[in-house]
Amino acid sequence: MLKIGVLGLGNIAQKAYLPVMAQLQDQVDWVLCTRNVAKLKNLQQKFGFAHTAADLDALLAQQPTAIFIHTPTPTHATYIEKCLRAGVHVYVDKPVSANAAEVKRLYQLAAQQGLLLTAGFNRRFAPLNAKLQQRQPAQIVLVQKNRVATAQPVPFVLFDLMPHVVDTALFLLGQTPTHYHYRVLAQDGLLQQASVVLETPTATAYALLNMQAGANSETAELQNPQGIAQVTNLATYSVQANGVTTQQVFPDWTPNLERRGFAPLIRAFIAAVQGQQVNPVSPASSILTHEVCQNLLVYAQKNKLTK
Repeated sequence: MLKIGVLGLGNIAQKAYLPVMAQLQDQVDWVLCTRNVAKLKNLQQKFGFAHTAADLDALLAQQPTAIFIHTPTPTHATYIEKCLRAGVHVYVDKPVSANAAEVKRLYQLAAQQGLLLTAGFNRRFAPLNAKLQQRQPAQIVLVQKNRVATAQPVPFVLFDLMPHVVDTALFLLGQTPTHYHYRVLAQDGLLQQASVVLETPTATAYALLNMQAGANSETAELQNPQGIAQVTNLATYSVQANGVTTQQVFPDWTPNLERRGFAPLIRAFIAAVQGQQVNPVSPASSILTHEVCQNLLVYAQKNKLTK
């Protein structure tokens, strides 16, 4: 049976990954890895996992085919490189790194090793976003994430929240942009707004983040001559065309991790590891997303918006 490690068992792993992994134990021998013995025992008991490791060296000694990395962003590059050099496929939470040059180097290493490096951009695997992307060709794309009133430093937000917005916009655009326009607003080093306009010869995409919107929401919209289609909060799909509006929602019993794309992405990565498909998140698109976020940070630094 396929053996896959899970390095780092914090909040994101426990909420978004372990519940899905627990349901796939008939396909995968999961090996949970953390130095926290009490946490290991608790999660083993809660989800029924059989195998554990105390650290990455112990995990690699068990010869997994792949490893999911859910550790803090500053540790990603070191762990990714160690896994790749050990001949192990890697899935890592976004961002791969908060340094776009380092991201590119790690993807180059993965290619040299003939291994997968997959970034956890779950929103492109959310079923309704995937359905929206199928309405090609795109003419106008709007992707926006709003927060009520969140005070966080510019560099952190640009590599924590903004990558999802940018990646979704690029995914829906379906083309490589030829021109980019950046803007960041901040006060006392805390991000207020960030935006990127992505242009191709035939389409324009807007990636928008508002940290002081007065409401939490997430929307993705694609416009073309067939109508205006929109996904709201990854849960509602609506289309306006010829004066008629139609709407689709998930059945009440649909698991949240299916709606949000985590479960489909995990399954897609496993299938890719087994050789059934290519990288679920193309290296080129992931690298571009990180480069766009890096350029936003450069814009903010040039305009003295960071501390």
